[in-house]
Amino acid sequence: MDDKRYHEVADAALRRIENMLEDVDAEDVDVERSGDVVTLTFKSGKKAVVNTQRPTRQIWLAANARAWHFDFDEATSRWLDDKGQSVELLSKVAEIVKESSGLDVAVK
Repeated sequence: MDDKRYHEVADAALRRIENMLEDVDAEDVDVERSGDVVTLTFKSGKKAVVNTQRPTRQIWLAANARAWHFDFDEATSRWLDDKGQSVELLSKVAEIVKESSGLDVAVK
């Protein structure tokens, strides 16, 4: 994947995360985007951070003292974990939101 394609699909993924949470009250989950970083801050004070990693052409997610690295799979147009465990980025974000706030969010 070339740089242009990476930027397109990574930006689209970050926008999808923002869209997943657009109807959620900011008191429950505050969503802040700064460049290539999306930070979710939960009412409890916990945070989840999603950011691009340009040198490796990945997206990284950190939450609850864990981290995941995702590669873009062109065949399925999904960001999948680099450990081969079929963990999908948007689904993992939704799972973290559920665990941290009790809210169900739809993957859009």
